[in-house]
Amino acid sequence: MRESQRKERSWVFSADLASEPSFGLLFDIDGVLVRGKTPIPAAKRAFQKLVDSNGQFLMPVVFVTNAGNCLRQKKADQLSHILGVPISQDQVMMSHSPLRMFKKFHDKHVLVSGQGPVLDIAKNVGFTNVVSIDMLRESFPLLDMVDHNRRPKLPSSPVANLPRVEAVVLFGEPIRWETNLQLITDVLLTKGNLSSPYESAHAQQLPVLACNMDLMWMAEAHSPRFGHGTFMVCLESIYKKITGKELKYEALMGKPSELTYHFAEFLIREQALERGWREPIRSLYAVGDNLMTDIYGANLYNRYLEERMSRSSTKALANLVRGSGAASSVPQELDAESGWETELASPSATSCKSILVCTGVFNPHLELPRDASQCIKETVFHGHRDFRFDPALVEPERIVEDVDAAVELIFQMEKFGSAV
Repeated sequence: MRESQRKERSWVFSADLASEPSFGLLFDIDGVLVRGKTPIPAAKRAFQKLVDSNGQFLMPVVFVTNAGNCLRQKKADQLSHILGVPISQDQVMMSHSPLRMFKKFHDKHVLVSGQGPVLDIAKNVGFTNVVSIDMLRESFPLLDMVDHNRRPKLPSSPVANLPRVEAVVLFGEPIRWETNLQLITDVLLTKGNLSSPYESAHAQQLPVLACNMDLMWMAEAHSPRFGHGTFMVCLESIYKKITGKELKYEALMGKPSELTYHFAEFLIREQALERGWREPIRSLYAVGDNLMTDIYGANLYNRYLEERMSRSSTKALANLVRGSGAASSVPQELDAESGWETELASPSATSCKSILVCTGVFNPHLELPRDASQCIKETVFHGHRDFRFDPALVEPERIVEDVDAAVELIFQMEKFGSAV
């Protein structure tokens, strides 16, 4: 990995820069700006450099977190307090934010799992018919049997007053894992009808949409803590042990999903538009502390942008060929935009550079093996089952001490401001 050295000279940033910004910033939160509820000292210093005298950002900024246990406005209020600058909810992207695009599920009866105001969160992103784990327990009290103290004291019958579940949405790690694992498995194996026994192993699986694949995250403890990715590992293992089949996902959201970065880039463009900046945002800088989510995801999206640029060049060449009347061998699929580009409009960015800080999950004293054949999945790769290990994708563009150093580095790379 390439390690950046902090330059001795300092940088002065003017609020009245003549040129408009052509870059946007994507910040992780846990391990970059805070550790649990404790602010990282460098964060406040960094953000004083990103705003003018009126508290307005000098460039588009989006906070991309895999957290999903609160509404965007609450997270924006927390960040405003921590950083000492005004943050709006439109600058905050939770792991569940891309669910707004899954409109085909918004009218279906969905089971939601997680903690915090999950019903409000689900309705906020567009779902209209929502069932929680607690609502299932209340209607089917005989299903939750692991904790003896929570078993019904008297014989009871199911109260079948809930509609059949048509999809499952996993927002984040729940509080009672055994209850959630049991009832989600019940829903999947009964095709959403908890009044009936498990169906055959050949039955088609209900759609599952999952947010936040973090195996671990960094709070105040010295070592990382279990994240929602760990809960998903448990659910996947149980489902496969019972059915012999892999649990399938309709969609995986949160870092390192390309979909998440595509949505974040859309929010960057929306900010630039709102501020009246006409200069296209060409470069994105993603600052994070986790190789397997922040760095992997930024590099994966950078690869997507590079491949998209290559396809665009191929299409332009094909148009020239067509204009000359010659036969074209360019595949027709190159002419089709992806579904997400249709939903969000094509990105203006052409690159997404990853910057790793040493204040969170990443331990600079541990080296990452380069040989992907050395049981990487079991010993090193903390990414989700459906993401393959690629050494290039966990190689950050630069490594710096903290978020303040990251901001200084970005300004130097973009020649944004003046050196003294």
